[in-house]
Amino acid sequence: MSVTSFRPLRGFRVPSVSTAMTFCGLVLTILFLLIALLSPLFSIWGWIQSPTEFLSNPIHQPPSPQHWFGTSRLGYDVFSRTLFGTQVAWQVVLLATLLSVGIGVPLGMVSGYLGGKIDRVLLFLMDTIYTLPGLLLSITLAFVVGKGVLNAAIALSVAYVPQYYRVVRNHTTSVKTELFIEAAQALGANTWTILTRYLFLNVIQSVPVLFTLNAADAILTLGGLGFLGLGLPDEVPEWGHDLRIALEALPTGIWWTTLFPGLALTIMVVGLSLLGEGLNDFLNPRLRNQR
Repeated sequence: MSVTSFRPLRGFRVPSVSTAMTFCGLVLTILFLLIALLSPLFSIWGWIQSPTEFLSNPIHQPPSPQHWFGTSRLGYDVFSRTLFGTQVAWQVVLLATLLSVGIGVPLGMVSGYLGGKIDRVLLFLMDTIYTLPGLLLSITLAFVVGKGVLNAAIALSVAYVPQYYRVVRNHTTSVKTELFIEAAQALGANTWTILTRYLFLNVIQSVPVLFTLNAADAILTLGGLGFLGLGLPDEVPEWGHDLRIALEALPTGIWWTTLFPGLALTIMVVGLSLLGEGLNDFLNPRLRNQR
């Protein structure tokens, strides 16, 4: 009996590469979310060491049953620092992307709906910010506002505001000519009602995709700020800062202080990127049909 004639296999369809990659991205993202949520509990229960406890451990100890990822130059437990770095990354990145959405989406809706001078001024301002390199802009703002979770989020968010503005503005410009908008205007609906009740849900289809992709990019940018010493205070467990400290010992064969924070950063970025691409396929039927 051939495989093709076996009835239970007739309805089985091998998932596409896009679906498999999206599933991998979702699993990785959920995994890092669970790590961020459970790390404080693990520390309270005594399962992992405090990420700020140092000098009580042996310096530059390789991975062992006592310290799974080894210890750093100051005696930090690399395993604990890597886990808590996930929590810090989520805090800064989510705050930065939410700030970007909270600023870019309303400005895009107002600009696209009202048009005129407001649209031209906002478009010129956003295009000016958009032409600046995101990392350079974040570094400059981080140098001005200083270190801290909120300050780092502000430094990151400014670079992403024009992206939300441009996407929402273009959608608003096309949707405002639809018949249901004209009907609402004819019935006397004011601008606030039209923006919130009729336009909002019709112009934010691409925002979740952009939100996920920007979160992945923000993690890399936060790592760059930490590597330059501009992100968070030194005692806060952050992957970029730990990589900068570990880089000095790398030529001497101390590889574990660099490998594990860098690997965590890379996997988290890959997971969010795959999830964002999967959402783009799901929310964009035309692109999904082409694939």
